[in-house]
Amino acid sequence: MVIGLPKEIKNSEYRVSITPGGVEVLTLAGHTVLVEVGAGVQSGYPDSDYIDAGAEISNSAERIFAEAELVVKVKEPQPSEIKQLRRGQTLFTFFHFAASKELTLAVKDSGCIAIAYETVTMADGTLPLLTPMSEVAGRLAVQQGARFLEKINGGSGILIGGVPGVAPANVVVLGGGVVGTQAATIAAGMGASVTVVDISLERLRYLGEIMPANVRTIISSSFNIRKLLPQADLVISGVLLPGSHAPCLVTREMISGMKKGSVIVDVAIDQGGSMATSKPTSHQDPVYSVDGVLHYCVTNMPGIVPATSTQALTNATFPYVFKLASMGCREALLSDSSLSAGANMVLGDVTCENVAKAFNLPYKKVEDAMKSLKT
Repeated sequence: MVIGLPKEIKNSEYRVSITPGGVEVLTLAGHTVLVEVGAGVQSGYPDSDYIDAGAEISNSAERIFAEAELVVKVKEPQPSEIKQLRRGQTLFTFFHFAASKELTLAVKDSGCIAIAYETVTMADGTLPLLTPMSEVAGRLAVQQGARFLEKINGGSGILIGGVPGVAPANVVVLGGGVVGTQAATIAAGMGASVTVVDISLERLRYLGEIMPANVRTIISSSFNIRKLLPQADLVISGVLLPGSHAPCLVTREMISGMKKGSVIVDVAIDQGGSMATSKPTSHQDPVYSVDGVLHYCVTNMPGIVPATSTQALTNATFPYVFKLASMGCREALLSDSSLSAGANMVLGDVTCENVAKAFNLPYKKVEDAMKSLKT
């Protein structure tokens, strides 16, 4: 199979989709790997590493999209890339379709097979390809939150951990999943007073057992969130409904009641955001203010720590890449229910029910959509 690795072109996205080690496994198995020049440089992998691994370096992203049967990326295809997608070609990457109708319809119209990292789902409901990036984003959320709490960056000027004789910051974490657990762990380690909010009493019991004494847990409700926010210095949201738009937990009225100079980090922005006031930002221009509250809503947070996040991501994605390359898309999807859960679109059909619901589009089961797929 011909596998293509184009260079990421989203703003401030420095990750690469396959490491040289993964490329070597593919080429030794007889596959052809086309890597766009400079694709791995920002993650610490020069072109020479890919050449040594058996890849062919291409100066043209157009050639990669034209020749590759399987294109492996990190972030959703940008408009110039969507134009190059062709019917029957497999694209394996993060999509987060529910956050963008424009992206959804454009990829649907291309007729490609869109397999989304974020909806690959194990039998127990875990998300093996989203998890490593959620771990990075959860930890990074506290780091970025601390940065923008600094007065020079527009925040209130509070130190997250305080000092002896001075109270630490109050950090509210919405969602006790992977993002929330990582965020709470780092914030607690820095000495903050942390409150984790979640709808699952079982999850809160678990967190209560493993978290340090400066972390408390509260069941999620509009009443409880409304009471917590006025005292919060930093709010981190990691709520998730796989494949769906993130639920809106915080209203504009709640934002208005928060302290001036407090900071919100909406990690859920990839799926549309969980604040009524959230809108996507970039690493180049990461924050904006609403009623004196700073909003950090960067849609590719792990992209600024590519040396870590590329390795974490590819550790999880590569076994699926190898399966797709070795078996072909059709057989790989039919043989692996976790991978087939990642198939959001097949030959113009929407095969993820939550994406179809988000935009009132017709839904077709993956197995039905694949009947016309030969490889």
